[in-house]
Amino acid sequence: MTDTCVTTGENAMPTALKTTLLLSLLLSCAAHAGDTSFRKTLTAFASEQALSAYLDKLAAQQMALQRRAELQMQAMPAPAPMAAASSKSADVAGALTDSVTNTQTAGVDEGGIVKVHGKHLVMLRRGKLFTVSVGPQGLRPVASLDAYAPGSDPSDSWYDEMLVSGDTVVVIGYSYSRGGTEVGLFDIDAAGRLAYRSTYHLRSNDYYSARNYASRLVGTKLVFYSPLSLNVRRGDPYGGFPAIRRWRPDALPQDFRRIAPATRIFRTDEEPEPGAAIALHAVTSCDLASRELRCEASAVMAPPGRVFYVSGESVYVWTTRRGGGSSVFRLPLDGTAPSALKTAGAPVDQFSFLASADGYLNVLLRSQGRGDAMWDSEKGRGKLALLRVPLNSFSDGRDSAPAASYRALPGNGDYGLQNRYVGPYLLYGQPGNSARRQLDPNWPLQPLHALRWAGKDAPQALVLAHGVERIEALGKDAVAVGAKGADLHFTSIRLGSGADIAGTYVRADAAQGETRSHGFFYQPDTGSEGVIGLPIMGAQERAGPRSESASVLYLRNHNLALTELGALAAKPGAPPDDGCRASCVDWYGNARALFLQGRIFALLGYELVEGGLADGKIRETRRISYAPAAARAR
Repeated sequence: MTDTCVTTGENAMPTALKTTLLLSLLLSCAAHAGDTSFRKTLTAFASEQALSAYLDKLAAQQMALQRRAELQMQAMPAPAPMAAASSKSADVAGALTDSVTNTQTAGVDEGGIVKVHGKHLVMLRRGKLFTVSVGPQGLRPVASLDAYAPGSDPSDSWYDEMLVSGDTVVVIGYSYSRGGTEVGLFDIDAAGRLAYRSTYHLRSNDYYSARNYASRLVGTKLVFYSPLSLNVRRGDPYGGFPAIRRWRPDALPQDFRRIAPATRIFRTDEEPEPGAAIALHAVTSCDLASRELRCEASAVMAPPGRVFYVSGESVYVWTTRRGGGSSVFRLPLDGTAPSALKTAGAPVDQFSFLASADGYLNVLLRSQGRGDAMWDSEKGRGKLALLRVPLNSFSDGRDSAPAASYRALPGNGDYGLQNRYVGPYLLYGQPGNSARRQLDPNWPLQPLHALRWAGKDAPQALVLAHGVERIEALGKDAVAVGAKGADLHFTSIRLGSGADIAGTYVRADAAQGETRSHGFFYQPDTGSEGVIGLPIMGAQERAGPRSESASVLYLRNHNLALTELGALAAKPGAPPDDGCRASCVDWYGNARALFLQGRIFALLGYELVEGGLADGKIRETRRISYAPAAARAR
């Protein structure tokens, strides 16, 4: 995009006309000073020919680099005999409420394992969809259906996330055998009945992250972030470009149709590092208002390390270079051209980001990190800083975030760092070394830090009696959850002009049963009252994709004083044999606390348990199993 505020050009126009035009231009520039659309944006390839020529150039550079390395290897002397290895070893009734998902950003739904449609809960579990009627007369299983296309082979495929838009259920999965993201569309009616509609494949690498979710829903717009490895040396490098095909039993690779032409492929002024991997960071938007899935994509060519965050207006992708340095890209959801900034460091996960209402992007960074693919969020480390930059400073990628926009913070970014924005505060803390503390109860814990992200004051250090495994909002305040020995602690944090510890509840012999953000839910009753729900298990058990949460614990929040209401527990014994054919590991968990129009439920595997409050305690009122019929009959 041409920056018309830089130059007006020269011609022979009359002086008076020049003056008038220059005055208009200056007024226009001032009016656009805070308008991100007026800034320079990334450069797209002008044509398919220009893109092809650039890929050919990269391929030639990589082949020359490989040949040089081979010649150097041939010239190297024979290696000396290896020294003996050291013996020392080195020391992971009516419509229900709108949402039952603990989302990061208001108005941006996230793919999950349970959603609401009218008077029904919709569950995705172990390769199947289920609906349960939640009416005043009780709970009743209604329908179940395979979460994949009839006649397709679900082996080596994982069906992880689900969203509901109108009368459409969307199932998001990844197929290793078919090589990409799988999008299944299903119809659901007012009676909770399900019907298969269609399946589409999107080219992508594996999207899995132990902390993040692959899909978002903004209005009727289904949004994906997809990393795509770009192999410029293979015969057809375009085989790694964003594309879609509709599934059919005889579907072929050539059925894929590109959805990001050259004019939607963007790059910065930086050339790829010699020998380093290259990725296309693609944002795909699909319209769910029509029965046919219509998708379009934009992609940025950059190094592969990534963390992504979705605000109501844009997708932000943070990439890291192998040789140091990083960049953050802003891809607007309205399809306009992306923009970028050169940066330093890397975020922990999507919760490190906040696109704030004052027109800034705020990001908690640690000095060393490599994105959030798989379990990489747990592996970063180093010093911490807060980057705070105005959105209108994003440009064509040549500019760097000014040094003054980084604010050094106390603490470190080592294993398991948790972070969350709550109102005007950024909170961050660590689980701590629980194994070391079991040996030495006096081993120091890192404090929970509370920083006013838009202010200048130093962060407050709140000394908790436990590590920080989870940080969540309680309305305008917060709660930190973590272990101390064999007990699970909940510490409420009052956030006002300062941050203060308000109260603590301790559940003896317990641990979190779910570590993902969706495992927690807070249902506010008033500004200062509400109910917390969190799956738990015994302290000696370990939360993971193969664990079964024993119960969901409920706490009453009364002006930040936390008291136990009780728990709704799973039926003891082994789970039923459901004859699972796909997604037979619960990578996204299997337990949720659900609050639906004043009613309280616990989703525990194939069980849905309802509880009622009386005399300050929760007691079970009914339960059902929605397992496949054959499993219920056993």
